[in-house]
Amino acid sequence: MNKLLEAWRYPAILLFSIGVSSVGSWIYFIALNLIVLNLTGSAIAVSGLYIVRASSTLFASFWSGSLIDRLNKKYLMFVLNIFQSLLIVILPFFSTLAWIYVLVFVITIASSMYHPTSMTYITKLIPIEQRKRFNSLRSLLDSGAFITGPAIAGMLFTIGTPNTAIYLNAIALFLSACITLGMPNVEANEQLVSKADEKISYKVLFNDWELVIRFSLKNLYIMVIYFLFSMMIVMMTATDSLEAAFATQVLSLSEGEYGILVSIAGAGVLVGSLLNTAIVEKVSTAWLIGMGSLITALGYLTFTSSYTFLIASFGCFLLSFATAFANTGFYTFFQNNIPVDSMGRIGSIYGFVEALFIIIITAFFGIAAEITSIRYVIVPAAIIMFVVATILLILNIQPSKARFYRNISELNE
Repeated sequence: MNKLLEAWRYPAILLFSIGVSSVGSWIYFIALNLIVLNLTGSAIAVSGLYIVRASSTLFASFWSGSLIDRLNKKYLMFVLNIFQSLLIVILPFFSTLAWIYVLVFVITIASSMYHPTSMTYITKLIPIEQRKRFNSLRSLLDSGAFITGPAIAGMLFTIGTPNTAIYLNAIALFLSACITLGMPNVEANEQLVSKADEKISYKVLFNDWELVIRFSLKNLYIMVIYFLFSMMIVMMTATDSLEAAFATQVLSLSEGEYGILVSIAGAGVLVGSLLNTAIVEKVSTAWLIGMGSLITALGYLTFTSSYTFLIASFGCFLLSFATAFANTGFYTFFQNNIPVDSMGRIGSIYGFVEALFIIIITAFFGIAAEITSIRYVIVPAAIIMFVVATILLILNIQPSKARFYRNISELNE
């Protein structure tokens, strides 16, 4: 028991930090939407937030990996959290939409950098045999944040204003930063990619992109799995952008019924995450990715093909239920197969491509839905998702590729 407690001391602290930050992010996201809506009274202005956030992610992903791999991850995570916290504190003081967009753009840059930084730090901190369990617990925390974040935000709106919620997120990020400062410095005795004071020039960026391309060509199987999973994410995000319109305009659900549908999706996420945590050590990473993706796609196919509230509810539950399995498997696959010294660059550049396609496909879906019908857009998208997930499952479970999915405990069996 003492050994177990010692082994999980820092992972547990890190999970707590991630949980606090995730809940705060949901509160911030909902409050920000309300602030912009109250300021402008325009739904288009709120949609502009999504475009600003996506554009910011795209901009940051182009170069941030080069910076991440050249800096100490622990202190970079601390600085990014503090930076976000300070900017979020001053956000309510701006009353013009343009300045809010500028601040959101900069905040999202820091947030976009934080994810690959934390992924690299986690990979260095967590031993390979603990990663699946850690990732399953992280999925559980994310699902908890998905449910508790909006609930806390709603409670805050009844006793205060959206600004109160914004300040709470700033406090959450500050707390997360303080926790990070108490974590081990996993790179204390390591030689980073190059000198920390090396200027990030066009030549450095070009060389880093070249490194990622060489890695991808040398490790085609890893690249194919990554991009197939990214394809799933792109199609899911684009489909989700039309979810509310489909439910209210095509299925003719009332606002109350749509709220219940969202709650059912939240329940699916929670149940899936709990089951995932219970069985994660008994299921191979390959099956987690493959079957998780396939069941998710089946959920989207059920939802987009539905004509009644009951079937739509089942589809929502199914797609939400399966995402925890797919995400846990994919995070573990990524951590075990991407070189940790170049993880920032590889993750950021792959993320750049994913973000670019999310913007393009989401915009295309929006335009196509206006020209034709929402159902004619999202049903083919769900079919494409199902085909991609089927290919992903077939590639995952090939016996010749088993080495990509094994952790140390599995190798010792």
